[in-house]
Amino acid sequence: MMARTGRPYHYDRVQRGFHWLMAALIVVALGLGIYAAWQVPGTSPRREILDIHKSIGLTVLLLLPLRFVWRLVAGEPAYRAPPSRHAHIAATLAHLTLYALMLLLPVSGYVYSAAGGYGLPWFGVFSFPRLVPVDKALSQAGYGAHYWIAWGLGIVLGLHVLAVAWHAWIRRDEVMGRMWPGRVGGDEARSA
Repeated sequence: MMARTGRPYHYDRVQRGFHWLMAALIVVALGLGIYAAWQVPGTSPRREILDIHKSIGLTVLLLLPLRFVWRLVAGEPAYRAPPSRHAHIAATLAHLTLYALMLLLPVSGYVYSAAGGYGLPWFGVFSFPRLVPVDKALSQAGYGAHYWIAWGLGIVLGLHVLAVAWHAWIRRDEVMGRMWPGRVGGDEARSA
């Protein structure tokens, strides 16, 4: 079903694809980062885990501008029942916070690795160029930022999931269906 504005009530396939792909990549990268932190530095499997962790983080960094541009082009779908002004402001601020953290986390990881003289591999295919000088103090600052931004992202993602659960199971409104893949209340068939 289409809104009176001619826009569907759910995000298009590209936006949903970006959302779910990046969600999976971020969750895996966070999990690998936590697991690697418990391994002995400089040993196997820590090195290999961190190479995958970095590859995923840099992939998120490369996908982020594409996702952002597509969001600007495609826009936000209409609501059947618009949320209150306060709820819309809160959702907007939460999403802007998520975008900022998705940017800052891989950038801080890049600074930590590059300034520390560590490799910047992308799944063994190539290595990203080192755009910052090897500098122990800069590397430590990157590490500190990466650590705390990761905690921040984990907390904000947890709140995001709780908000989705609240909308789906308590409010029983359309919010979850706007981003859920597949057929959503017949909208997919009519707008395809």
